[in-house]
Order: sequence, then C-alpha cells, then structure tokens
Amino acid sequence: MRAVWWRAVGPPSVLELGEADEPVPGPDEVLIRVEVAGITFIETQTRAGRAPKAGAVPPAVLGNGVGGTVAAVGPGGDPSLVGRRVVASLNGTGGYAELAVAAVRDTVPIPDGVPTPDATALVADGRTALGLHELARPRPGEAVLVEAAAGGVGSLLVQLALDAGARVIGAASGERKLALIRDLGAEAVDYTAPGWTEPFKDLDVVYDGVGGTIGRAALAVTAGRFVVHGAAGGPPTQPGDGVTAFGFPDLLAIGRRAPELATRALRAAAEGRLRPVIGQTFPLARAADAHAAIESRQTIGKTLLAV
Repeated sequence: MRAVWWRAVGPPSVLELGEADEPVPGPDEVLIRVEVAGITFIETQTRAGRAPKAGAVPPAVLGNGVGGTVAAVGPGGDPSLVGRRVVASLNGTGGYAELAVAAVRDTVPIPDGVPTPDATALVADGRTALGLHELARPRPGEAVLVEAAAGGVGSLLVQLALDAGARVIGAASGERKLALIRDLGAEAVDYTAPGWTEPFKDLDVVYDGVGGTIGRAALAVTAGRFVVHGAAGGPPTQPGDGVTAFGFPDLLAIGRRAPELATRALRAAAEGRLRPVIGQTFPLARAADAHAAIESRQTIGKTLLAV
C-alpha cells in the first residue's frame, strides 16, 4: 500500500511517499480503508523533533485521525462492522496511508448526512473544542476571546461560544483569517497589531492556544476563566492569581473522553449545529507541502490529506 514515511527528524521534505506492508488487525481491532487523513500541528512538531509527545521516532508513518470504511475486522470481531463509514484515532501513527488499523473502542460511526472529510476534521478538533467549551462554559452575554480563531479548534470554539449566546472575539493574523472569523459571526482582531488587547477589559473567558507574548497579553485582560490548550506561538502561558485557570491536566482528562466527545461532535454536525472549516486538502503524495503550509501559518481551518 502507499504510505507517507517520516524518514528522519527535520523539515517537511523528510516526508516521502513510499510503500508499506498492509497492516493486519488484531483482536478488538478493525482495518480501515482510509479516504481522508487529518493533519495536526502536533504532527508537524513531531516531525521536526519539537513535539512534547514522546514515543514516535522515525522511520514511521505519522497521522492520528482518519476517516474511511471498515475493510476487515480482527479475529473474533463483529463482521457487521465491515462496510461501515467510521472515523478513528490511531494514537499518533499510521494515518498517512491507504490502510490503517484502529482499536474498535477508538472508532466512531459517521452519521448519515455527514461527509467523511467533515467527520475526519471533527474527530480530533471537534472533541477538543467540545471538551474546552465544557470546561469554560461561556454564558449568554459574556465576553469570550478565542486565539487562533481561524484554525481547526479555534473556529469550532467560536461557533460553540456564539451558540451559547456569548459575545465572541476571534483573534488571528492576516485578512483572510480575519474575514473567516467575521463570516462565522464573531468580532475579529489582529493579534499581531500593537496594543491589540487595549479595547478589551475584564474578559470572561479566554481560550489560549498560542501562548508566548500573545497568551500573556490576553491573560492581562482576563477577569474570568483562562483556558490554556496550546503553545503554538511560544512558551505556555502561566496564569496566576485572579483568574480561574484550566491547563494541560484538563486536556488529558478531555483525551480520556475522546470517543464520547467525538461522537457528540459528529452528532452536532449531523444536526447542523457544528460546521468544521476545511481550509485546504492536499493529496497524500503532497503531505510534505501540507506540513509546510501549516508551519508557515498559511492555512485556515483544518488541513486534510485525500488518500
């Protein structure tokens, strides 16, 4: 089968299309014929040797979230699963390929009416956004700031906060991203502009997925709940006294609820209450280009690989 190999720690060019042995499902596992694979920022960091996740070392096939059709089940498995459309989490490796093996417990059926690319875009970002939303619980009329609001998780947090009746400010850089935030129904602010937080005082909720100077600037105008869920722009923000802080231990708790939260995210999509923003889709052979685009901040929403 075709697969994208991570040959060595380094720039995107270390990702190369090649051949790999077809995986074989074991007990309580299924074989998925992959239609779409998601790409996360963490995977670009893993490839470059900068990710906090330990364990993934080259040579390997990266990729955590996939969507496709069950092609086979492992020994003693339920044969009725064959032919079902599913999304699955793969524990960080194996997704950039034509076939992937997933534990049955980590697969979620795709509801009727939800395209496989949309479902794949939600398998990781949707569950993360729902989990973060439930931590902060924005209320009607509250002021909510979402950093990196034009990204996969950020654009979903904007939708969830708006649905809760909050006043939502989406922070990003570049007119294309700011236009997307406005299209979603939120206010938009360029967080690379000097004094970008000056119009905002006593924010009720901040979703900090950037860290660094941007996270610190947002923390300075927060009077309520501050949710740290990433550090794409520098060291993680360290909230002090005066705010209710949520951080990486809470993210681990969200991870333990992954199948439940992913199921709910897909149900929300089927009901028209949550819409993933798929900004760009690359063919499998261009996985290196996809990584390069994410690292250069050229992307909006979710980036997918069409297998």
